Amino acid sequence: MTTDQMENLKDFRLAPYIQLATTLIGKTREGGGNMFRHQLDTMAILVDYNYIDSVLLKASIVHDLLEDIPDFNRNHLLSIDYESHAVYELIMEVSRLPEETKAEFLTRINNNGSENAKVLKVADRISNMIPLGFVNNMEFVARYITETEQHVNPIAAEVNKFMLRELETLIKSRKKYLEVFKLLDVKPNKIDPSDYY
Repeated sequence: MTTDQMENLKDFRLAPYIQLATTLIGKTREGGGNMFRHQLDTMAILVDYNYIDSVLLKASIVHDLLEDIPDFNRNHLLSIDYESHAVYELIMEVSRLPEETKAEFLTRINNNGSENAKVLKVADRISNMIPLGFVNNMEFVARYITETEQHVNPIAAEVNKFMLRELETLIKSRKKYLEVFKLLDVKPNKIDPSDYY
């Protein structure tokens, strides 16, 4: 991180957004952990790739809040600071609408999403791909890999070739994981994690 980038973050306050994200602590993930940790992981991925846009980082901390807590009072988010409205708009861009299929949702982001929405979705997907190595529903893992290749990799190719490379590495690793399960003839569990990621 350059000195200028560090200077830009000097007065950057994340605590109110982190506090809101704690609402997600009770939302567990099949691969382990909870949705609160996933929000912070997504932000860490963005920082790791040198994204320091304050709206992007704030949105990353609460990007699943409105989807996962439907009765969440949006005014709590909208009243945090002078960037709250921009953060809210970015969250809405990366939130799946009830009437959308997953493919339609990702296509919408790819075709009409802002640069920040695309970057956030790619970081979110990297964070979601990592715990797939701990999920033993092989149908879900296979479906998620295919979805990533078809819909998220093109977004990553547009916004950040290094993030694309990480996704491709994760896909390759998770395909090996699927092969091992097939060799061991392990029977997948019957949990349907269709809304898990």
